[in-house]
Amino acid sequence: MFVFSAKAKRFSLILMAVGVISLILNFTMSEGVSHEDVTHITSHEEHSQAVVGEHATGHSEDQHASNDHHETSSHDVGHDNHHQLVNKPWSRLFVNIFFFMAISLGALFFLSIQYAAQVGWSVVVLRIMEAMSQFLIIPVLLIIGLSILGVFHVHHLWHWMAEGIMDPESPAYDSIIAGKQGYLNPGFFITRSVVYLLIWVLGAKLFRKYSLQADTGSKEEGAALWSKKRTLSAVFLVLFAVSSSMMAWDWIMSIDTHWFSTLFGWYTFAGLFVSALTVITLIAIYLKMNGYLPELNHSHLQDLGKFMFAFSVFWTYLWFSQYMLIWYSNIPEEVTYYLIRFKEYKGPFMTALALNFLFPILVMMSRDSKRNMYFVITAGIAILAGHWLDHFVMIMPGTVGVEWSIGLIDLGIFCGFMGLFIWVVFSSLAKAALVPKNHPMLTESKLHHI
Repeated sequence: MFVFSAKAKRFSLILMAVGVISLILNFTMSEGVSHEDVTHITSHEEHSQAVVGEHATGHSEDQHASNDHHETSSHDVGHDNHHQLVNKPWSRLFVNIFFFMAISLGALFFLSIQYAAQVGWSVVVLRIMEAMSQFLIIPVLLIIGLSILGVFHVHHLWHWMAEGIMDPESPAYDSIIAGKQGYLNPGFFITRSVVYLLIWVLGAKLFRKYSLQADTGSKEEGAALWSKKRTLSAVFLVLFAVSSSMMAWDWIMSIDTHWFSTLFGWYTFAGLFVSALTVITLIAIYLKMNGYLPELNHSHLQDLGKFMFAFSVFWTYLWFSQYMLIWYSNIPEEVTYYLIRFKEYKGPFMTALALNFLFPILVMMSRDSKRNMYFVITAGIAILAGHWLDHFVMIMPGTVGVEWSIGLIDLGIFCGFMGLFIWVVFSSLAKAALVPKNHPMLTESKLHHI
């Protein structure tokens, strides 16, 4: 039986305290936007718009239209500057909320896969996935809260929520965004978010409920509940496929409202899944190194390492596919998404690619490296850092433009969410046996060797 030690609790509470202090500093240090701040960001925005205009003029047949677009954009820069500066503390918060939501959601998806595919080797780590999924309600509720604040214009993370942007009589009217009003409107947006919450949290609670019930019954009852979880997983996976893609469109892609990508749902899924796999592996190693999970052997670790490696490559494939298709077609309204990321976010943009692809390739290619806990821990830390940066680059350009930074406040907010995540997950692990007692494939998992 796992014990959430006093030392681990203190560590978690310290992290949460750091997070609270960082959040306070995040918002108090961002209060009051001076005229000089607006002038500074305006000059950068006009430079970025000029780059876009120069690129667009490469299409000779569209040169006149591109220049008109540049003039209009430059005229509207001042209107958005204040919004971008006000967005900065909210954007920092949103990056971390979404990152930890993705980890929890990815664990729930992987848990459901184990039952749908009738997997046996992973039984000894199922409780880790269950515990991680219990955290999911917190970040989703926070995102719904952010959505409501956006509707009331407390922040402007989602540009399509701006006042008058879909009103033809308003000077802020945007015909492209107005054309998406049927889907992007506050009522439908929040309703969808609530539906995601209900699907995911209900799935997590039911998997957990059936799992604990199996511990208290007979082996026959355990087999019956395992069959029930198979049915649940089949239903959940269909709902997950739809809801996870729509979530990516709603919460992330709609930040850059003019731009869209048909690969974006898959791309976001790949990132959340490999992040979840990494955290599952790191928690399993932590338990093993502290005298828990004696059933976990090198073959389990190798399988988890294989998933981390494989989906890091899968994420890279989607990264390249999305980039290559947009670069090759060279359509101005599409390439603007990457232009600001290459011009203003090149450091984090390329670092994320290196950490998420090159590092796993170099560290986890061989069989022996996947069986070495310290190699896996090193690769895991790099992967998580890379995917945090990836989420940063997905969110920040559309919310704060060029007025971005990564510093101690970002690290502090991350630590706060990590402390809360540890508290919820470890508390859940401590409430039940670390290995399900009456799972029909438990013996297979204990004897797993490859």
